[in-house]
Amino acid sequence: MNRRLLIVSMVLIVLAVSLLVIGGCGVSEKESSQAKPKSSTPASTPASTPQAQSSTPAAAQLGPDGQPLKTLADFPDGQDGANVQAVIKTDKGNIVLSFYPDIAPVTVASFIHLARTGFYNGTTFHRVVPDFVIQGGDPKSKDPNATDVGNGGPGYNLPAEFNSKPHLAGTLAMARSGSPNSGGSQFYICLAPQPSLDGQYTVFGQVDSGMDVVDKITQGDVIREVTIQPKPQ
Repeated sequence: MNRRLLIVSMVLIVLAVSLLVIGGCGVSEKESSQAKPKSSTPASTPASTPQAQSSTPAAAQLGPDGQPLKTLADFPDGQDGANVQAVIKTDKGNIVLSFYPDIAPVTVASFIHLARTGFYNGTTFHRVVPDFVIQGGDPKSKDPNATDVGNGGPGYNLPAEFNSKPHLAGTLAMARSGSPNSGGSQFYICLAPQPSLDGQYTVFGQVDSGMDVVDKITQGDVIREVTIQPKPQ
C-alpha cells in the first residue's frame, strides 16, 4: 500500500511540474512578441531601382522670392574655383581671394560667374563696420543717389552652404537676409575673427593677399573691377 501511494504521489508531482513549465513558456512567448518592434516597412519591399529614382526628380528648392534656388549647373562658367583666384581692384590697392569650391560649390561658381560678366565692376563697399566686416556687391551701390543700397542682388538666390570653416580675419562669406537661402551677390570680408557668425553664413573663400588693403577700406570705396585669373603655380 505504501509503495502504491508513493507511486501515485510521484505521478502527481510530475504532472504538477509539467503544468508549471507549460504555463511559463506561454508567458515568455507573449512578452517576447510584445517586446519585438513592428516594422513599418515590409521586409519584402524591393529596393528602389535607378530608373525609379530618375523618373521622379526631387522638387526644386525655393528661395524667399518664391523662385527656384540656383544650382551648380546654372553657372558653367564658374566651376573652376579650385584653379583660379579673384582680384578685387580698388583705388587703395588689390585684394586677392581664393575659393573653397569643395564646401560651397554653388556660391563660389556664382561669384566667379558674376565677376566674369562684370557684375561687380563699379559697385562699392557700402557697409564698413570697424573690427567687424567690410561688405560689398550690391548693384544698387552703382547709383550715388540710391536710397536703398544694401537690398540689391543679381536677381536670384543661392542655397545656404553653411560649413565648418571659421570666420577669421580675411574670411570671405556670403551676406544674406533673414532666410538662410537668401544669398545673392553681396559678400563680406572679416576684419577680425567673428566666431558668433560661424555656421550661420556661407564661408566660401579667404583673402590670399591684400589684407592691408582690406583694413584701409572705408564706406563708399569703389570696386573698380573684379577679375578672375589662374592661380600661380
